[in-house]
Amino acid sequence: MPAVQVSATIVTYGADADLFARTLRSLSAAIIHARAAGLLAEAAVYVVDNGPREASARVPTALTSWDLAAGRVEIISGHGNVGYGRANNFVLEKLTSDVHLILNPDIELERDTLSATLLAFNEHPEVGLLAPAVFSEHGARQYLCKRYPSLWVLFLRGFAPPALQRRFAARLEHYEMRDVIAERFVAGVPLASGCFMAARTALFKRVRGFDPRFFLYFEDYDLSLRMGREAQVAYVPTARIVHHGGEASRKGWRHVAWFMQSAWRFFSTHGWKIA
Repeated sequence: MPAVQVSATIVTYGADADLFARTLRSLSAAIIHARAAGLLAEAAVYVVDNGPREASARVPTALTSWDLAAGRVEIISGHGNVGYGRANNFVLEKLTSDVHLILNPDIELERDTLSATLLAFNEHPEVGLLAPAVFSEHGARQYLCKRYPSLWVLFLRGFAPPALQRRFAARLEHYEMRDVIAERFVAGVPLASGCFMAARTALFKRVRGFDPRFFLYFEDYDLSLRMGREAQVAYVPTARIVHHGGEASRKGWRHVAWFMQSAWRFFSTHGWKIA
């Protein structure tokens, strides 16, 4: 396959400096590995910092872990907290790549993750958006590809006590696609997680990126559905990442409020499902 151009956006807000450094280190290693394999020609990485001034000092500190051999990094800052989706969209007009990555600052790529992603795009021209295999720092699989949720399932997963979650475990497992997410390629994934998305840049630009009305949460589900109308969304088990993130309910009431507001907008846009 011909070598392609890759871009990536990482949106930060007071990111943990150590985790962010690990993200940058692993991304630069994956870029260098893909270039050595003849899969990648050029790479451009954009760090969009939504954080306040006192937290923004962590960004240049973390950037010291970036391997300059991987390509250039551009920092976009000074705009305040405009939300995750809107911040990602800041780079839309800059993108001239073939493949665009959307990354959280709390993930780590395996060295061959980008290579596996580019190979999957080459082998599956019908696919427009790819999701990787995701694991916790302790090696447990995280089921971040999802089926369309109901209000009941979201309550169970995010807020119900463990006893109630155990009672309805089958419902939660169906939502998390545990019956199909394993070690094989899966096309037709309804919803992918925004902690790591790989998109064909032309399609990402055609749908105008994220819907900026989602401040935080559900912007990735909305993007998955909109891109899924024009191309396949797929799971690639050979692209592996470690994810250090947590659930909204564990981050305080402000995140719970954002979650509920975005859930309302998501269901109002794409259709309500109660049970």
